[in-house]
Amino acid sequence: MDAIAFLIDFILNVDQHLAVFVQNYGAWVYALLFAIIFVETGVVVMPFLPGDSLLFIVGTMCGAGLMDVKICMAVMLVAAIAGDQVNYSIGHHIGPKVWQWENSRWFNRRAFEQAHSFYERYGGVTVILARFMPFIRTFAPFVAGVSAMNRGKFTLFNVIGALIWVVGIITMGFFLGNIPWVKSNLEIIIWGLILGPGLIALWGAWKAGRQAPTA
Repeated sequence: MDAIAFLIDFILNVDQHLAVFVQNYGAWVYALLFAIIFVETGVVVMPFLPGDSLLFIVGTMCGAGLMDVKICMAVMLVAAIAGDQVNYSIGHHIGPKVWQWENSRWFNRRAFEQAHSFYERYGGVTVILARFMPFIRTFAPFVAGVSAMNRGKFTLFNVIGALIWVVGIITMGFFLGNIPWVKSNLEIIIWGLILGPGLIALWGAWKAGRQAPTA
């Protein structure tokens, strides 16, 4: 319970925790940022780590002169790309075993083949958009690997999505994070970055589920 409480506190007060870390450990903060982004995107059982909010806060701290924005962008970009590649590789390793499974109560082969077809047709857009959706961005590369999406195609869209996500949100934080109104409402903004994309994804899934029976 203590670990969960600390994690929640870290997510909601990531600016305070990072500021303390920078004061105590200096440049080691870049290793911490790499680890958080890499684990969130590369380990399928760790989807709850902060992503969007962390990038925004890092941009804000860079704008205040506490960290170097170019180093932060480079470190977190490499972490995001490498994390997705590892996640894809894990799914890709599991995938061939899944192809050998027969239809059963727990496995629908036709649904699996449809997932493979979906990722071949729309996987690029899915990989890019998933970057901005908590939880989904952790599972999307894993599912892409399991469904045998072409590795070259996945890598291309992985890099594009990571560039837009990391550079875009850090830049927003750099230029907007130190505006007085933003600073005074930072907790609300963090909640918005956490819940907003997730609610949009849930709404999209619900809408798609309602349309599926008709189709």
